[in-house]
Amino acid sequence: MLQVQGLTKRFGGFVAVNGVSFSLEQGEILGLIGPNGSGKSTTFNMIAGLLKPSEGSIMFEGREIGGLPPIEICHGGIGRTFQIPRPFRQLTILDNVVTAAFFGQGGRVGRGKALDQAEEALSLVGLPIDPQAEVASLGAAGLKKLELARAIATQPRLLLADESLGGLDETEMNQAADMLNHIRREKNITIIWVEHIMGVLMRVVDRAIVLDHGEKIFEGLPREVARDPRVIEIYLGSEKIMFDGAEP
Repeated sequence: MLQVQGLTKRFGGFVAVNGVSFSLEQGEILGLIGPNGSGKSTTFNMIAGLLKPSEGSIMFEGREIGGLPPIEICHGGIGRTFQIPRPFRQLTILDNVVTAAFFGQGGRVGRGKALDQAEEALSLVGLPIDPQAEVASLGAAGLKKLELARAIATQPRLLLADESLGGLDETEMNQAADMLNHIRREKNITIIWVEHIMGVLMRVVDRAIVLDHGEKIFEGLPREVARDPRVIEIYLGSEKIMFDGAEP
């Protein structure tokens, strides 16, 4: 479904991502992990069109998408969430998702179909479909769910989930991980999940890629990540406790 080859991003003399390559099969959940500043979000932003690659290729379903604008990539079947949810706070929860369903598909669906898709997305993430429910009623976990519902409502074949666990407690993290797995099963959506909290993510992903200082240092099965000396070295310190629980 996705083939990334030699992906590089430079900001002046700083190389944020350096020659990263990987592939993704339809139906997989791929974990893209690494410490803060490792290049995870920059890689995501290039796939989603927010950043233009300095070098390299991004092929989605046989089509080169590197450098295309975000709206074209979204309309082509790639949805994404953001680390910091930014809903339309003047709209209701439902209207936020209806808006995503309509504009995320380039206006190819009418209001009725967009409403149906929005209600389905809200049900998948466990948010109310009450047309009067306000965004102000949501806490941190609810806002993450709304962000996810908006992405699902665009009807993606590939979902880029960017740090969906940030700001959540342990119970909410586990619920978010289970939710992504449920969405994969129910909607047949392929997922790349960017995260730096490894313990929860490793229960869900089929494979994992580890970045450090913009370079891919590991790719393999979740149980193999916990045994790799270089990955262990990177995650020593504050991440160590969560990392120790990563192996199934």
